[in-house]
Amino acid sequence: MKKIGFLSFGHWSDAPGSQVRSGSDALLQSVDLAVAAEELGADGAYFRVHHFARQLASPFPLLAAAGAKTSRIELGTGVIDMRYENPLYMAEDAGAADLISGGRLQLGISRGSPEQVIDGYKYFGYVPEDDSSDAEMARRHADVFLQVIEGGGFAQPNPRPMFPNPPGPLPIEPRSPGLRERIWWGAGSRATAEWTAQQGMNLMSSTLLTEDTGVPFHKLQAEQIQRFRDAWAEAGHAREPRVSVSRSIFAIVDDRDRAYFGRGGTEDDQVGVIDNTVARFGRSYADEPDKLIEQLREDEAIAAADTLLLTVPNQLGVEYNAHVIESILTHVAPELGWR
Repeated sequence: MKKIGFLSFGHWSDAPGSQVRSGSDALLQSVDLAVAAEELGADGAYFRVHHFARQLASPFPLLAAAGAKTSRIELGTGVIDMRYENPLYMAEDAGAADLISGGRLQLGISRGSPEQVIDGYKYFGYVPEDDSSDAEMARRHADVFLQVIEGGGFAQPNPRPMFPNPPGPLPIEPRSPGLRERIWWGAGSRATAEWTAQQGMNLMSSTLLTEDTGVPFHKLQAEQIQRFRDAWAEAGHAREPRVSVSRSIFAIVDDRDRAYFGRGGTEDDQVGVIDNTVARFGRSYADEPDKLIEQLREDEAIAAADTLLLTVPNQLGVEYNAHVIESILTHVAPELGWR
């Protein structure tokens, strides 16, 4: 059994064929797709966060809106770039959105991916300390965020406040109990996965790894997952961790699918360079259900994960993307034991 959700990048453009032509379209259709996915029996609605781009950016208004219109489906991010975040304000936003959703947030956070502008976090007012990197700054922001959502008091109260204070230092409000256990770190390497386990965060692994050992992507990602689980056990955390992987998977069941994806997925990994680092990109899948099932049986990382996020082509609109999700849930997942 697996939890199966979707991951949307939330692109919008006025390109021919796009059904998402504005920021308003992207946001409202994201909520509509979360509602549709819940009705289909999917388990998660996750959204990518990118700044300075015609894509989804500030996630908490979207998560709160989706939370108010759904009742069961998990709502998450993949991922929030912590270089850009004020961790205290983020803790307030996260607490509020989680309470609105009834405790269904699953927040993926990380250092983030290459952005549209050079050192974009500086425009948000965040600059790494001397002799420190932007990745280290992201981890510091994350550490503060994780501490304050636990609910401990740390701020010295005013002796003459406008409203009465409880005794002792004050915490961030509102606090949503249990949110700390629903934070994920987007790890791009085996070493980062081990660090994630040590911090007590769930593991979120996407369709690329910022390292290459020459083995197929799914095998390298499966090793990353195993290293995470081993490090989690060694750290002695009381709860069981969660692990998600992302994949582009399309079951070709009608003429629309054949028009969009009839040429099939990429059968081989790709190796490239990101931020001067060699990276391995995983393949995509597109085929008729019976062939797709056989291909997916060989993916060791999907087998090792408890959560699968289907990356969806959001510019094709809510109705078609709901069809993409339903095709996997109906024609593929039961045959693989995911349902």
